[in-house]
Amino acid sequence: MHCSGAASELSIWRLASLAAATSASRSIRHCGNPSPAIVVFRKDYLSMNFPQPTKMPKKTIKHSARIDFQLKVEGQEIPARLYREFRTNVRASIGKTAAILRLPVHLSKAEQDRQVKWFTSWVAQRVSQSKALSDHFEPRTYRDGDILQVGERRYSLKLQWEDRKTHTGKLLPEGSILLKLSREDNGHSLSKNIQHLLSRIVAQDFLPAITQRVQELNQQHFQQPINGVHLKYNHSNWGSCSSAGNINLSTRLLFAPQEVIDYVIIHELAHRLEMNHSPRFWKLVSDAMPDYKDKEEWLKVNGSKLTF
Repeated sequence: MHCSGAASELSIWRLASLAAATSASRSIRHCGNPSPAIVVFRKDYLSMNFPQPTKMPKKTIKHSARIDFQLKVEGQEIPARLYREFRTNVRASIGKTAAILRLPVHLSKAEQDRQVKWFTSWVAQRVSQSKALSDHFEPRTYRDGDILQVGERRYSLKLQWEDRKTHTGKLLPEGSILLKLSREDNGHSLSKNIQHLLSRIVAQDFLPAITQRVQELNQQHFQQPINGVHLKYNHSNWGSCSSAGNINLSTRLLFAPQEVIDYVIIHELAHRLEMNHSPRFWKLVSDAMPDYKDKEEWLKVNGSKLTF
């Protein structure tokens, strides 16, 4: 597939260095769509013979080495991740929480630095072209006195800045949340740390009610043994069920309507009978909640907004 402007983004020296580090049998493609954006090697850009790299395993081993860092784009910090993997191509993408660069593990330090330099320019171009993308990566700010609304519960935030290395927080008797924050932290790092603190505190407050609701829905529809219920600040899924009978739910789900929370609970409880997504599994879900597809659609549309 051809993407306009692809060739102009690559200089001759870069093509040569890329080809020297990777197999000429691969292809390179730069697509204008910022999410996801894909970069892979493409031999029809090359007209010279370059040395072949050491043969790599066919199976890509994901997350073999991860480095988190920040990109500066017009004064804005963009969270970024670098993965060095057993792969034969380079891939760049812009995900929900960070810009991601995946490099072959066998690249030299000099070539890796060149790829990171190109990646920085690539991300800057896409962020500058999309205000929505720029807004998406703007770190959330928290102020003393802010109100955090989670379901029907309201928490007033009390922020104290101190000369300390770590952050701590707790729920006060009157329902406020006290956060003691390090003066040394800022930007995306501070925002992320506050979100994790709030998630942990709110999870402790909600856990008894969520556990009770899991037990009610289990008794009503499934009658299966439950080992425990856990709330975690999870972005990869809304819930999970282990073979040991542990029901895990994302704290982000607490921002959803109760019927949506019920759907995720029912979904995970159904896994106590079917540890798969077979027609039998979906029959169990449908019997317990006939309109479950409406709840799935709600999460698809609104899920990205559910956050601390």
